[in-house]
Amino acid sequence: MSETVIEHVLGRLKTIGIDDIFGVPGDYAFSVHDAIVHDRHINWIGCCNELNAAYAADGYARIRGVGAVTTTYGVGELSALNGIAGAYAEYLPVFHLVGMPTIAAQTSRALVHHTLGTGEFDVFAKMAEPVVCASAIMTPQNVAHETERLIAAALYHRRPVYVAFPSDVANQPVVSSAQPVAPPRSDPAMLRSASAAVLAAIATAQNACILPGLVAARAGLSAELQAFVDAAGLPFATMFADKSVLDEQRPAYIGMYAGQLMDEIVSKFVESCDCVVMVGTMMTDFNSGAFTARLDPRHTIDIGHHRTTVGSQVYPNVEMADILNELSRRVTPRTEKTPVEPTSLGPVVGSDDDAISMEALYPRWADFLEPHDILIAETGTSSMGLAFAPMPTGATFQNQTLWGSIGWATPAAFGAAVAAPDRRVILITGDGSHQLTAQEISQLGRRGLKPIVFVLNNSGYLIERLLCEDPNIAYNDIASWRYAELPHALGCDDWFTARVTTCGELDQALQLAARGDRASYIEVVTDTYAAPPMAVTLHDNIQTLYHS
Repeated sequence: MSETVIEHVLGRLKTIGIDDIFGVPGDYAFSVHDAIVHDRHINWIGCCNELNAAYAADGYARIRGVGAVTTTYGVGELSALNGIAGAYAEYLPVFHLVGMPTIAAQTSRALVHHTLGTGEFDVFAKMAEPVVCASAIMTPQNVAHETERLIAAALYHRRPVYVAFPSDVANQPVVSSAQPVAPPRSDPAMLRSASAAVLAAIATAQNACILPGLVAARAGLSAELQAFVDAAGLPFATMFADKSVLDEQRPAYIGMYAGQLMDEIVSKFVESCDCVVMVGTMMTDFNSGAFTARLDPRHTIDIGHHRTTVGSQVYPNVEMADILNELSRRVTPRTEKTPVEPTSLGPVVGSDDDAISMEALYPRWADFLEPHDILIAETGTSSMGLAFAPMPTGATFQNQTLWGSIGWATPAAFGAAVAAPDRRVILITGDGSHQLTAQEISQLGRRGLKPIVFVLNNSGYLIERLLCEDPNIAYNDIASWRYAELPHALGCDDWFTARVTTCGELDQALQLAARGDRASYIEVVTDTYAAPPMAVTLHDNIQTLYHS
């Protein structure tokens, strides 16, 4: 039988690494969803709502490099749009497959459900345009070419794309063909010039360091970046969004750079360097320590995804992979001793009936981590507390640093667990964030996955308390849930659950969770205002954070 429009798209998504598609059913998308369920090579992964499905695709893409979510027209796709925007901000190629009303309904401007009643059917695709790098409405004639264009765009920009299927078109036979688009190559002359400029800057620098960034990891270039760091013999520090891009157990790692907010020794060294090589990182508010970073542009090299800047000189059409390979091959290694030893979160304190303070909690979480763990840390104080804990080899620290949508972490952990069922997934989320998307815990149980979930119960939105004028204002309070009872209510009957209020109870729960024979869900109760140092310093630097 002839290949259908939707079968063609699914086949190509499979070839680029997508084995699972997250979604919520809807009538205009039945033809798309039926094809996914009947496809022997791709799994349908149902979610509790479309926003959670988009977050899950985000988490999946962080591990696999690409992800996909599917929704129905209008009501479904708009619910997912926040998650798609987050994937855009965080450089994640997520394919959003949308089922539309039939061509006949669109042509006649029919007043069908899930529309605005205006007879216009492109309005939602227009809404999505600012948060995708490419879009297409598929037909039998264009599907082959458009699929290749969208794949090339998603991988080139590392951003989401929008793929729409009129419901009567999805199952029509394909009547076109196209070849995959080859990835771009650097301009040879520009690559030589950029490489020479970078090498000269490193060679003549008295002190130099590297700030590796998440764009390199999103582009699948962590190995190439590590090879350059090793070949150059330069120390490296990471900023908040870029944590765990490189192995933090390497001797060249000196710790976290957060401007003037934290770790004065690291800050002084980085800012004293007369050559700072940034590779795929961005000077966002949290990366720059609430805009307190002091990097001299004249001494900064920025190796971006598709261009390199050395001081004020821009070298366009230079691919990151090409220049990293060139630098690794040609750089003269430096042999000076690493100037700074990375700090830890300190020793574990507290025992028995002692209350769970920040000094007791975060070192325990740091010690709990193992090589190759996937740590999903929610936006807010929980991620800030763990940012300064050196990660074990192969472990990754995932946080939605730039977009910062609370509630992201729980479904993102689901997506990551689906993407890597052989790895240990640890979710650390605050109670306020968890209340937005807690129902996705049920999908983890439904799939037989075994995450370790920590819910930090501090009775409200602590990060908002630290940033707003009146920390006790009513909007920072939330409903009091019995969190440890949630897994059972959501169908996760075989999970280990606990509510811990003392260090002794926490130690016992950590010991049981570490067994790994079943999923774990641990509610950790702390004081309302118990905050890690970075969150406290953000409170002290509100003026620079908000540019006021």
